[in-house]
Amino acid sequence: MKTKTKVITWIVAILLLAAAGFVYFKFYFVLGEGVKAGELNQIVYKGWVWKTYEGRLIQAGFRGAKKGTGIESNEFNFSVVDKVVADSLMRCSGKVVELRYKEYNGWLPWRGMQRYVVYEILSVDENSSMASDLPIVVSGEEI
Repeated sequence: MKTKTKVITWIVAILLLAAAGFVYFKFYFVLGEGVKAGELNQIVYKGWVWKTYEGRLIQAGFRGAKKGTGIESNEFNFSVVDKVVADSLMRCSGKVVELRYKEYNGWLPWRGMQRYVVYEILSVDENSSMASDLPIVVSGEEI
């Protein structure tokens, strides 16, 4: 009887460790980090249960569309976790921005709707838009 209990305990422990490893690598392991540049098309605060900041960056160049529908612009859809970064991006709509992001294997509803999470604004081209001339502030520093 004790042997059967030990076997079941080990099986449960191994399954729990495997599940924890899967969750970590799927949702918390940073697959890649990088920088994207382009014209900030939009940044919105939305969601059904968890409200998150979602954005879209239009990159230079075009790619072929699927099934003969012509050409499409390159879009980079991303989420923003930090409210300060999101507020600064909201004042940059239409401007060319350079954003630093992390890529995850999967998305979490409270982190955003995208696998790509922007955490820093590297630069804003002030001459690229007719948007307002408000200063951009990230973590207490004016860009």
